[in-house]
Amino acid sequence: QKMSYYAKKPEHSDGMIRIPPFYYIHVLDKNENIRRLEVGPKIFVQKDHEEVIEGPSQMTRLIPLHYCIIADPIARKEGSPVITPFGEVKLCHGKEEIRRAEDYSDPFPLYPGEKLVGSISKYSVVNPNQALVLTAIRDFYDEVEEVQRHAGDEWMVKGPVTYKPILDAKIVKKIDAIIIKEGFALKLRAKRDTKDKGGVSRRAGEEWLIKESGSYLPSVDEEHVSLVRGLILTDKKSLHLKAVHNFTDSYGTKRKAGEEWLVTLKDAEMHIRDVHEELIGEVKVTSLSNRQFCIIKDPFDPKTSANLYGAKRLIKGEVSFFLQPGETLERGIQNILVLGEEDALLLKAREDFADGKQSRKAGEKWMIQGPREYIPPIEVEVLERRKNIPLDENEGIYVRDMHTGEVRMVTGNTYLLKTTEVLWEKELSHEVEELLSLQASGQGFRPATMDAQGKHIYVAEKKKGYKRDKTRVIQFKAPHNCAVQIFDYKNKNSRVIFGPEMVLLGPYEEITILNLSGKVPKEENVLKNLALLLGPDFMTDLIVVETSDHAKLGLKLAYSWHFIVDKQSQESAQKVFSIHDFVGDTCKAMASRIRGAVSSVTFDNFHKHSSEIIQNAVFKKDSEGKIIPMIFKTNNLCVTSVDIQGVEPTDAETRRSLEKSVNLSIDITAKAVEAKADHEANLLQQAHNGERERDRIKDMAEAEKHRIKLIELEAESSAVRTTGKATADARAKAEAAKIKGEAEVTQSELMVKAEEIKSQNELNILKQKYDSELNQKEQMDQLEIETQQKLAEIEAEKFKKTMDSLGKDTIVAMSKAGPEAQAKLLKGLGLKGYMIMDSNNPLNLFTTAQ
Repeated sequence: QKMSYYAKKPEHSDGMIRIPPFYYIHVLDKNENIRRLEVGPKIFVQKDHEEVIEGPSQMTRLIPLHYCIIADPIARKEGSPVITPFGEVKLCHGKEEIRRAEDYSDPFPLYPGEKLVGSISKYSVVNPNQALVLTAIRDFYDEVEEVQRHAGDEWMVKGPVTYKPILDAKIVKKIDAIIIKEGFALKLRAKRDTKDKGGVSRRAGEEWLIKESGSYLPSVDEEHVSLVRGLILTDKKSLHLKAVHNFTDSYGTKRKAGEEWLVTLKDAEMHIRDVHEELIGEVKVTSLSNRQFCIIKDPFDPKTSANLYGAKRLIKGEVSFFLQPGETLERGIQNILVLGEEDALLLKAREDFADGKQSRKAGEKWMIQGPREYIPPIEVEVLERRKNIPLDENEGIYVRDMHTGEVRMVTGNTYLLKTTEVLWEKELSHEVEELLSLQASGQGFRPATMDAQGKHIYVAEKKKGYKRDKTRVIQFKAPHNCAVQIFDYKNKNSRVIFGPEMVLLGPYEEITILNLSGKVPKEENVLKNLALLLGPDFMTDLIVVETSDHAKLGLKLAYSWHFIVDKQSQESAQKVFSIHDFVGDTCKAMASRIRGAVSSVTFDNFHKHSSEIIQNAVFKKDSEGKIIPMIFKTNNLCVTSVDIQGVEPTDAETRRSLEKSVNLSIDITAKAVEAKADHEANLLQQAHNGERERDRIKDMAEAEKHRIKLIELEAESSAVRTTGKATADARAKAEAAKIKGEAEVTQSELMVKAEEIKSQNELNILKQKYDSELNQKEQMDQLEIETQQKLAEIEAEKFKKTMDSLGKDTIVAMSKAGPEAQAKLLKGLGLKGYMIMDSNNPLNLFTTAQ
């Protein structure tokens, strides 16, 4: 380090060099080629054959706890430099020397050839819980620890210590002790084969834990891996562990590789996972209330420390436990089966067992009924929970006997399935399902809708959200004035039900689907329905006819119809369903008759008498000329009337002639309407002009009235403006006077309040003064009383102590001393008695003399 003894730098002049104190120079003698050292303070006179090769340079100064390294140091003998025969200081080439502050307390120069390696360094201070890791540069004998070191060896110097460096070793790093807190462990790994601090041999790569809390300094053969946090165990949480290798755990139990076990609160409140343990996961406690139970599959046997694979164990609440490795819950935690009066359980034996006093065979089925509680044993399987099914008069279910295979319908009472019975699902065709869903929405069939081209579309769609319970008896509400045909496939017969009626289908019964023609003109299988409407109703059809003069016309006809049926007769009822598509057949028959009648008349004749021609073609008349309805005897369908809704030519020539006549008629009508409209428009225009002129004159008169009123208002405004100013001034003065008066009143009130406040304050001050004086007087009196009491106590104590010091005998002697002296005196005087009196206590001498 540089010294600051002199502020000025060394001076040079011709031939002379002033060397300050603690400075030096190196001089080369050119004649003898020898270097020498010159140390200040001195004035060096340089000769002609001498040359200053270095300096003046400051000496090296080592402060306490510092050192430096010198390369190529001088050789010494008994503390003095060794001089070569040539008169030069001998150097130890290739070597280094450590010079410490305790050896070189004074500044020292560097001899020619010596070099300072690096800079001056401070000793390494190793604090407590610290250590220096050293490595040997070369083989040497460590005198401190008295051991032979080889190049590459590593060792530690632990604190607290001040490390003095040596040339044979270098500092690799400084390490701090690792603090191991409560609930933590230090995980170490061996870098090479070694022994740990406990004397246990460790192989390279082996890992182990240090669980003792406190500070720990890993050795040079140990590598810090991590801090392992302890896992808290509670009565609701345990640890599922797995052994990676064969080892003995912290609780003294030998574990084999792959073995799994639980660590619970019974073992320890905190568990630090060993290096040979793998944490599979945390296991939560399984708690069962007094209303729960569970079945454990592959239960753990503590005696054999192994799982009983294939076995089961029933656990009933109230209890809490942890599932051991390999154990699982079958169907989880289950509640106790509580059966009401309407409940029952269908059970099946998994294996032979004794059910109380009754023996059960594997595969046997039986039922138990409530009210009761039931926990199924592990030998029993609960197949189904059944309830009493309440059924109204129009409700029912399909039941199948599994022994006989018979399917029957149960209706009208509450029913509980027997052991051998199950609910049977009745399947229906897709068409019937769609029609039933439509009826659930309130309609028997899908009505016609219009598409984008204006055509009628008949599409049946299933109702959204509709789902039929297939085990329930199918209910179909036969609408009013309708008939439904039911066919029984088991008995090979059918029956017809007339609405309104609730139809219940048996297990082998099906509803007849009616496929009717629809649209205009009629197409087959457009409408599907389950109920046949008995009428009266109408059907519409479009047919093409040709007159005798070959004019083709499209006729849109509507037929009114109804069925003639005896509802009391099944034969008459079955006749209604004899024709599958009565709509199509009726329209075809009617169209055939109408075509035949129209083909025998001309277009003009048909155009004039179309209704009469069609009525005569379809119906017959009686003797009175009345129309006789047309009856189809096959199904008793009666057509009562025909309505012509439209006639339209189908060929181009007829259409052009009809359009020409229609256009001419339209033109004539349009011109007449136009002329009438022009006449009415002129009349309206004249009327409007007159009204507009009258309104203009009326508006001018109103404007003049308003102008006169405006002038009057302006005059009034001017007068008001003049009088308003004077009024405002007077009001302002009055307001000013009023405000001044109010201000003076307010000021007087405030002054009165100020005086009151002042008087009140003075009164409060006097009161506080008197209170303080009274308080002081009371305190003085109390102090005087306490003083007198203490003086009285002191006097009493003094008297007591005086009496105690005199003693009882002394006091008695003192009290007797007077009378005894007097008695002796009287005795000496020869008196037998005496009496003493004073003026305050006179005695009766007469009495005394007696």
